Amino acid sequence: MGSLSVHEVDWSIVGPALIAGLLVLATHVPLGLQVLRKGIVFIDLAIAQIAGLGVIAADALGWEPQGWAVQGAAVLAALSGAALLTWTEKRWPEIQEALIGTLFVLASCVGILLLAGNPHGGEHLKDLLVGQILWVSTGQLWAVAGLSALVLALWFGLGARLGRAGFYLLFALAVTASVQLVGVYLVFSSLIMPALAVRNALPGRQLTLAWGAGALAYALGLALSAMVDMPSGAVVVLAMALICIALSAMIRKRPETP
Repeated sequence: MGSLSVHEVDWSIVGPALIAGLLVLATHVPLGLQVLRKGIVFIDLAIAQIAGLGVIAADALGWEPQGWAVQGAAVLAALSGAALLTWTEKRWPEIQEALIGTLFVLASCVGILLLAGNPHGGEHLKDLLVGQILWVSTGQLWAVAGLSALVLALWFGLGARLGRAGFYLLFALAVTASVQLVGVYLVFSSLIMPALAVRNALPGRQLTLAWGAGALAYALGLALSAMVDMPSGAVVVLAMALICIALSAMIRKRPETP
């Protein structure tokens, strides 16, 4: 094997990618804490995969990539998945996690079948899973920033009044935007890893600690991936895992009240 070369970090590329990661964290950290409390950890994988299926279907129809029609297809697919999960949680709450996993597998398989005849199918699938965070555009960042502001305003403004349907709706909107920025793997990591890391922290400190851990992971992961020329999404996921493990170890478990 050849020696590993180290490159200088080009912040003109890494900077927008870091902003994209912070935008994802802005909505996914509070949503992730709620997902962990509800015990429906794999919901983001299912919704993200369904949103990705909408993008794949639009591409199969020959629609312009990154166009409004493709975005609409992704949102419509995600909202349909959210509506279905809202109904299943009300109808069969005891098996909701199993149904979420089943929906994820089905959406994945349909996507693979749609890409089977596409000569660039493997590349499209990789982009969906790992993302292309280093190549986000300014237009994408502004669009996601606006959507994130709306999601956060509704989340913190309405709180419990959102109900089951409102939660799934906001979740679908947030994940649909995020999966096209950073890919399915980083969406899941941003949602679950920081929430797991701070689960034993005082409730009033959980959001701040989780946001901080996620932001540090994106900054270090993106810089490291640029320095060693490795896939950014995968490096950020590993960085987030290590940072969240360290944070979890630093937070002592609170004694249960008698």
